[in-house]
Amino acid sequence: MKVKFWGVRGSIPVPGPDTVRTGGNTLCVEVQTLDRETIILDAGTGIRLLGLDLARRPMSRLVAVILFSHTHWDHIQGLPFFYPARQKHNRLVIMGERRVGMQLEQVLAGQMHDAYLPFTLEDLQADLLIKEVRDGERFVIGNQTVVLPRRLPHPGGVFGFRISCQGKVIVYATDVNHPLEGLAPEVIDLAQGADLLIHDAQFTVEEKQRCVDWGHSSWLEAVQVAQEANVRQVALFHHDPMHTDNDLEEIEAQAQALFPSAFLAREGMEVLV
Repeated sequence: MKVKFWGVRGSIPVPGPDTVRTGGNTLCVEVQTLDRETIILDAGTGIRLLGLDLARRPMSRLVAVILFSHTHWDHIQGLPFFYPARQKHNRLVIMGERRVGMQLEQVLAGQMHDAYLPFTLEDLQADLLIKEVRDGERFVIGNQTVVLPRRLPHPGGVFGFRISCQGKVIVYATDVNHPLEGLAPEVIDLAQGADLLIHDAQFTVEEKQRCVDWGHSSWLEAVQVAQEANVRQVALFHHDPMHTDNDLEEIEAQAQALFPSAFLAREGMEVLV
């Protein structure tokens, strides 16, 4: 499978000279499976760049699945600007969890209210199917790609996803809040034996001690999950908006000293699994 990072930053976009090497767009990851299915993980501002790239590819029609980990702002704010969603011939299946008593469709439509944008969800011309899934409800994309959503610890809840195709496994576990007394067992279980683990690494170890209930992980916890779950490689993801390229490259060096196949998720990076 091929993974490409289109947005790697948490909370808010941070363009500028201090973030240019790692990237400043919020969260979006593209997965091209071995059976040629297109899966998009979250729709932060990085999805705008993905949409422009998809429009340039030689295809007559895009059929893709967008999986939402949850609907906090940095995970959905790019959806209105996803160019393929404006093309009638495309089909997008959008999947995620019901949030705070509201249907997923209501939440996504809410950010396109006329108080915020001059167009609505109904103005997106693609064939949109919005489907809610439950914790542990396996589903199949295409013929051979199996996806397992698991609810992980985060304020208001978050889904991690285990994507399996022809013996290869990618696990997406952003916005994970491990307790101070140890790693969350459901995260280790979801990540077990993965070829690639994409894991929240917003904080340094010291920052995590100060922000224990913010819903995020330190880079050390991401590495420890990779070690405990016997993961082949781990991408450090959901970078803090205050961390510069120099800060993040120092984190990467510390992580690689403990787990050599750890690396920073960088905007534009491609990884083959």
